[in-house]
Amino acid sequence: MSPEAAEVLETAAPAGRMSAADRREQILVAATAVFGAKTYVGTTTDEIARAAGVSQPYVVRLFGTKQKLYIEVIQRAYSHLLEAFAAALPGPVDERAPRLGAAYTGLLAERGMLPVIAGSTQMGGETEIGQVARDGFSSLWHFIRVDAGFSADETRGFFATGMLINAVVGLRLTGDYGTGVSATEVLDECFPDALEKVRTFLPKVGEPW
Repeated sequence: MSPEAAEVLETAAPAGRMSAADRREQILVAATAVFGAKTYVGTTTDEIARAAGVSQPYVVRLFGTKQKLYIEVIQRAYSHLLEAFAAALPGPVDERAPRLGAAYTGLLAERGMLPVIAGSTQMGGETEIGQVARDGFSSLWHFIRVDAGFSADETRGFFATGMLINAVVGLRLTGDYGTGVSATEVLDECFPDALEKVRTFLPKVGEPW
């Protein structure tokens, strides 16, 4: 888990002293990390509860089912990404792609955020989850295409780069930097100006999430 996420969990007060909104956010942070690492199918609410430092019945009481929790995690991830894009958009038009790219990689500060977005695109066959994922993906395409004013070809390239970054994160490839030509080159291409910072955020091989 990222330092930021860990701090949220480590400094959390007992349940009775936290507001419902704060406790809910704490669980969503933990769920994002665990779902991001283990996927929807591979994750249990018990694992999320342990990561959040609460009981499994408490998670169920707040969110109902694993599916409902996952949907909230997806919606939160897309919402955070759109907010980051909107904040990064103002500025010279010819520099918008690097700004938006930096905003995208900035989400690595919360463990699991980008893997959750990537994982949601694999859930199209699930009736409710799939619709939420399609809505989120469509909202991102609309923002890049319409709000940011990218051409169709530029939008395709921007999304392709984002998916490459998602692959790097999911593969936990940063540990191979400098030891293999392919890993080193792809990391340099994805994070030309912030590799060391990014490496501090990403999970290592062997970490559960």
